Amino acid sequence: MPELRRDPVSDRWVIITAERANRPGAFLTEPPEPPPGFDPFAEGNEDKTPREIAAVREPHSPPNKPGWRIRVVPNKYPALMVEGQLDKRGVGVYDRMQGIGAHEIIIETPQCVRSFTGLPDSHVVEILGMYRDRLNDLAGDQRLQYGMLFKNVGAAAGATLYHTHSQLIAMPILPRALRVKMDRMKQYFQYRERCLLCDLVSQELDQQVRVVMDSGSFVAFAPYASRFPFEVWVLPKTHQSHFEALHPSLGEELAFLLKRVLLKIEKGLGTPAYNYMLFTSPFRTAPSDEFHWHLEITPRLTRVAGFEWGTGFYINPVPPEDAAAFLRNVKL
Repeated sequence: MPELRRDPVSDRWVIITAERANRPGAFLTEPPEPPPGFDPFAEGNEDKTPREIAAVREPHSPPNKPGWRIRVVPNKYPALMVEGQLDKRGVGVYDRMQGIGAHEIIIETPQCVRSFTGLPDSHVVEILGMYRDRLNDLAGDQRLQYGMLFKNVGAAAGATLYHTHSQLIAMPILPRALRVKMDRMKQYFQYRERCLLCDLVSQELDQQVRVVMDSGSFVAFAPYASRFPFEVWVLPKTHQSHFEALHPSLGEELAFLLKRVLLKIEKGLGTPAYNYMLFTSPFRTAPSDEFHWHLEITPRLTRVAGFEWGTGFYINPVPPEDAAAFLRNVKL
């Protein structure tokens, strides 16, 4: 029997219906793309990208030359532009402003690999550190309110380049998805004087049925109202409102857990395309007892079609309890 479930964080309903997993073509089975013949992100091709903004480099190696481990450059085809002023204005009942913001590419390794799961843990620590540094740097621009850090792996997830990279788009408004989460967490805190995600983590740890991995300070679990098959959330067990305030001592543990969760997804599901998105607090906000940062991983195994677009509901053919059990049992 299908089941309707509501996500308390996004206030979104999903339909969990395991029977649909038996349909022909229920899951996308496209093989991973082959490495490209030419890779503009590879070491030695620094002149094929815009000039770097930041990098993790060997000592004394010059900018925009080989010798880097992580490199940040502006997106060659940006969604938003740094130069200019917002110029907010009304157009009748509509609102508009200049497309001001920042759109950065975080090239995660000089190697032409599809994901960072084959890199040493110490390198993943540096990648997460670059996420933190770029968010903190862009927060200094008073025109910008929020930085959306995300990663697309595979063409089905929106990646146009094979070489592993993340993107950061800083924007002058708060995205609706974040505002809904913030409102829900605020309402919960006002009613119960507790953080919604702290309570959610506590319940998941008590029940264990949806937990994928527990590293001690962080937990990965399949959310109760998962939108997608094998969707996983990663978040700190203790309350933290800002990812960019993450203490360096916890970076190693987060890198350890995140890399292994992604490895389980890649190995267990046949190297699917996937996205992950980091939800943190808006720029220049004080630590909050209400909001709790978290990272959402969404494998692209099903298609979003007319029903989802029309209703905002998602249909998930894999119960999260089954997904978590499957991923727990994937041996690395």
